[in-house]
Amino acid sequence: MKLLQLAVGLFSTAALAYGAVCAGLYGFQRSLLYFPQPARMDVPSVRLAVDGAELQISVRPAKGDKALLYFGGNAEDVSGSLPELAVLFPEHSIYLMHYRGYGSSSGRPTEAALHGDALALWALASRSHSQITLMGRSLGSGIAVRLASQQNSTQRLILVTPYDSIAEVAAAQFPWLPVRWLLKDRFDSAALAPELRVPTWVVSAENDEVIAPERTAALVQRFLPGLVQFTQIPNAGHNDLQLHPTYPMAIGSVN
Repeated sequence: MKLLQLAVGLFSTAALAYGAVCAGLYGFQRSLLYFPQPARMDVPSVRLAVDGAELQISVRPAKGDKALLYFGGNAEDVSGSLPELAVLFPEHSIYLMHYRGYGSSSGRPTEAALHGDALALWALASRSHSQITLMGRSLGSGIAVRLASQQNSTQRLILVTPYDSIAEVAAAQFPWLPVRWLLKDRFDSAALAPELRVPTWVVSAENDEVIAPERTAALVQRFLPGLVQFTQIPNAGHNDLQLHPTYPMAIGSVN
C-alpha cells in the first residue's frame, strides 16, 4: 500500500511539474520567439504609423518602379542588412521593417500585428513602386509568404532559410511538449504555399542549426510544381550562408 501511495505521489508531482513547464511555455512563448534588437547602424529611415504602434523603416531609395520589401530574422537588426542588399539589388528601392519593439519601433510583436504591419508597408511602397519583390529571412519568411498570398501583384518572392511552420520547428526542438496546442504565433507558411503563383527563390543552409533543412524542404514541397527555384548552400549555417559566393544567384539577385 505504501509503495502504491509513493508511486501515486511521484506521478502527481511529475504531472504537476510537467503542467508547470507547459504553463511557463505558454506564458513566455513570445519571449522565446522574438528577440528585439536595437538599430546599430545609422541609415536613412522613415516612420510608419500602424495600428497601435509606430514603426521604423530603414530605406535605401532608388530611381524607378522596383522595390524590395525585406523582413528579417527574429534576432536581426535589419539596418545592418541594408548595405548588403543595396549591392545585391542596386535597381531597387529597399524597405526594411523593424518589427514592433525592434530598432526604434514601438509596440510588441505578435504574428497578427506583424502581418498587419507588412500590409501597411506594402501600401507605403506601392504608392511609388509598381514592381515589388518580397524577401523574408528565417522568421520573416512567414511574413513574406502571407503578404505574397494577399498581394497578387507581387513580382518575386525570396525566402532565405524558411520553414513550413513555426509549430513544426518548435515541435522538433521540444518533442516532449505539446507545442502544437500551445503556440499562439504559428506562421504557417505551408498552408499558404499552394495558393501562391509568384515566382519564388528559396535558399537553405546545409548545416542550418536553427531551421532544420527538412523544414525548408517540407515548405518547398507545398508549392505548385515549377514555381520554386531551390538552392541548398553546402557547408553553410543559418547565419553565414550569405557569405557563400553562390548566394547572390541563389536569391535571384539581378546585380
